[in-house]
Amino acid sequence: MSTFEGVDFYAVDELLSEEERMIRSTIRQWVDDRVMPVIGEAYVERRFPRDLIPEMGELGMLGANLPEQYGCAELNNVAYGLIMQELERGDSGLRSFASVQGALVMYPIFAFGSEEHRTEWLPKLASGQAVGCFGLTEPDYGSNPAGMITTARRTADGWVLNGTKMWITNGSMADVAVVWAQTGDLGDVKGIRGFVVPTDTPGFSARDQKGKLSLLASDTSELHLADVEVPESALMPGSTGGLKHPLQCLTQARYGIAWGAVGAAMACFDEARSYAGERVMFDGPIGGKQIQQVRLADMLTKITQAQLLVHRLGRLKDAGTMTPQQVSLAKRANVDMACDIAREARRLLGGNGILVEYHSMRHMANLESVYTYEGTHDIHSLVLGQAITGIAAY
Repeated sequence: MSTFEGVDFYAVDELLSEEERMIRSTIRQWVDDRVMPVIGEAYVERRFPRDLIPEMGELGMLGANLPEQYGCAELNNVAYGLIMQELERGDSGLRSFASVQGALVMYPIFAFGSEEHRTEWLPKLASGQAVGCFGLTEPDYGSNPAGMITTARRTADGWVLNGTKMWITNGSMADVAVVWAQTGDLGDVKGIRGFVVPTDTPGFSARDQKGKLSLLASDTSELHLADVEVPESALMPGSTGGLKHPLQCLTQARYGIAWGAVGAAMACFDEARSYAGERVMFDGPIGGKQIQQVRLADMLTKITQAQLLVHRLGRLKDAGTMTPQQVSLAKRANVDMACDIAREARRLLGGNGILVEYHSMRHMANLESVYTYEGTHDIHSLVLGQAITGIAAY
């Protein structure tokens, strides 16, 4: 199988360091060699390709921007973004796995957990020996997590957790869950706090989300906590109440999504461009027809804009000046862009575009979920509206 050559009309590669290009090329080759031959079958069979997890760990993809002392690669945030880009070029489910593992499980354990949490879990999660999930969203509280009804009740021995979480990536295969719960008015631990919960704890159960028409090669689950007893040490001491800290985790994940969407768009554009040169209609390749050239020109323009956007965002993140509102803009803009490109690529492919041997319709279906999760497109619009006007509309 030939290696994907990338899409780089504005020589964005010249803005990358040699190390960043090397990391991107390594993950790009791995996706071509290990993901592309199996992802269509995995998607049709509605299963996540779990055998790839140890390889992802070995290549340093999991928690890649976290410190080496915990077994992580300690890459800069542009290199991390490029990893997310290449993973989503393979499939949104693969990038979702890595995003949740790194940004929503490893990051909060590193940022808010105890040193015992870090030393116990981060090396296992970085290597892929263990899988984690993030329990924030509930059946009735998606865009409004402040309304969560999952509770943590203090006991003489620790805590008892009760509640249900929904749309949880990695939930059915996770070894550990970062669970957010309402503690009530308990003085120094009141409000919404985070807990590190091994999934083999009695009362903890997960079941696959049934009926999905998107992210079929991803583990999406419901979590049920029925009198789950955990020790006092399960509480993450740095999670000091309210939504500030779970939202910090989501900012980390949204950053990776903004990069990942570029990868999905690249995959669709590359497939459309190749097909346009090979498919003959009316005595010539369809790439010579005006309507298809306009489609391809629009795709290239949007991808180039998105590349420049995330590159700047990554440099801001590495400088420590990135804001959550800037991440909202990038997630909103780039996922919307990728949705448009996947749809137009599917249309350029004609009837063949609905076949699993092509990739654009799989990306198109997946991206409808990406458009909604980690803050819906509309919620990010309101985040930006508040940044512009100073008035919250939600």
